[in-house]
Amino acid sequence: INDLLDQLQGSRYFSKVDLRSGYHQLRIREEDIPKTAFRTRYGHIEFTVMPFDLTNAPAVFMDLMNHVCRPYLDKFVIVFIDDILIYLKSKKEHEVQLKLILELLKKEKLFGKFSKCEFLLQEVHFLGHVVNSEGIHVDPNKIEAVKIWKTRKTPTEIRSFLGLAGYYR
Repeated sequence: INDLLDQLQGSRYFSKVDLRSGYHQLRIREEDIPKTAFRTRYGHIEFTVMPFDLTNAPAVFMDLMNHVCRPYLDKFVIVFIDDILIYLKSKKEHEVQLKLILELLKKEKLFGKFSKCEFLLQEVHFLGHVVNSEGIHVDPNKIEAVKIWKTRKTPTEIRSFLGLAGYYR
């Protein structure tokens, strides 16, 4: 994640595109649909799109997104699962590249959830950080969450806290 964030240094304009139900935009190959079958008291069910609970779903989706965005990765685009961040120094260039990415997504039949998209920001919250022209900072909301975290006793609760706190080490 640090490598991704390092790419943002010096950028002044940001746009975020959040893909709508990301995994559900991935169609399962016809010959693989029977492999997803299961029975319930309501009958026989088969998935035609990638379900959210598959172990490999994030990796498969990331592979698709990296393939689709490959020409632009590390230049002005970061992809993290179903979040796409476009970053550039110039507003005019940002507008051109944003249009290019939106047209690419349309061509590939990948659709954003408009209510979660943000365009031409000068400060963006991304991967638990706040990024602007002055640099990259830990999101203050995450710091506050660590400060007010109640004492936990079970191993699961402790692991959850350590995961959050360790992310910002």
